[in-house]
Amino acid sequence: MSVALTSDLAAAGVATSGHHVEIKGAVKHYGRARGLTGVDLEIQPGRFLVLLGPSGSGKTTLARCLAGVERLDGGVIRLGDRIVSDGKRHLPPERRDLAMVFQDYALWPHLTVRGNVSYALRRRHVTGAESRKRVLDALDQVGLARLADRYPYQLSGGEQQRVALARAVVARPGLLLFDEPLSNLDADLRERLRVQIATIARDSGATVVYITHDQSEAFALADEVAVLDGGKLVQLGPPEQIYRSPANLFVARFTGSAGEFPGRVVGADATHVSVEIEDGSTLQARPGGTLMTGAQVRVLVRPAATRVLVETSSRDVTLSGKVVDVAYRGRGYDHVVACAGGTLSSVFDHNRWPRGAELTIQLDPDGCVAYPDELGSDGSPT
Repeated sequence: MSVALTSDLAAAGVATSGHHVEIKGAVKHYGRARGLTGVDLEIQPGRFLVLLGPSGSGKTTLARCLAGVERLDGGVIRLGDRIVSDGKRHLPPERRDLAMVFQDYALWPHLTVRGNVSYALRRRHVTGAESRKRVLDALDQVGLARLADRYPYQLSGGEQQRVALARAVVARPGLLLFDEPLSNLDADLRERLRVQIATIARDSGATVVYITHDQSEAFALADEVAVLDGGKLVQLGPPEQIYRSPANLFVARFTGSAGEFPGRVVGADATHVSVEIEDGSTLQARPGGTLMTGAQVRVLVRPAATRVLVETSSRDVTLSGKVVDVAYRGRGYDHVVACAGGTLSSVFDHNRWPRGAELTIQLDPDGCVAYPDELGSDGSPT
């Protein structure tokens, strides 16, 4: 799969200094296991790409190969007009004009905040007044100028990660790599630092590759999202496209599912298919591919497609079920509702329905997608 990510930054009047990144046929093996299986990807300068996938999907392997920490077993990586990795050559990280921010901060414990940030400039032979100015500017950007003389052990986790961010941008690299930088932080701090990363990274003009397994984080940050599974690139596009039109059942599940219902296609119109499920109900769903009448499918339901109905009409597409769990979410309540043929895990309502309550759930057809059923009745591959 090969898709180019086009840049609209120039049209918006934002200067870019980022690398044009081109990856062709990237292959990486770990013994018999395959970390990457022929990934093709092109990123235009200044774009913010998020690599999204579960553990073992290949996202970290791809980023480490891009950084030069890992050596490809096959394929080519080009940064700008330079080939940095192929079957014959492998440039080390320090010769790739990039910086990486890790989830565990990776700060020098014997250096102060100022020393950690200035280290990136010493490696590029920037010293004296220019170095001092750029270090102070970078620390101002992340709000840590007042802590310049402290050591890492004197900082909180969020402060350490902001030092790592300042160290990454101070040298003005053409490529910024982020390896799940928010995973060790609490929820409130994750959100605040996410906004800071997005702002500072985009203001730098660098090309950004950001790794996460959190789809909400990916959608909030990305210009484009690259979804990986088993070392393959399975879908690439803007967050809205990934969520609205997932390429397959894996992508749909990974980007947010309230539940699934196996069934059989019994009809279709121009935009939706009708699916009969186990209890005899008929659901309306958008087709995730070409589906013929009689095809066995699984209907994936997005959380936002569910609504509790107090009064129903014959035109409503509904399911009946029993509340088995309820969780308070501040703005209201998420309910787990067991229905015939499946369970809906996040039915939102402003009212709290007690466990055991019988509910009628309305489903929005545009938030339901039907895919060919590749699983057996026990949920295992057929």
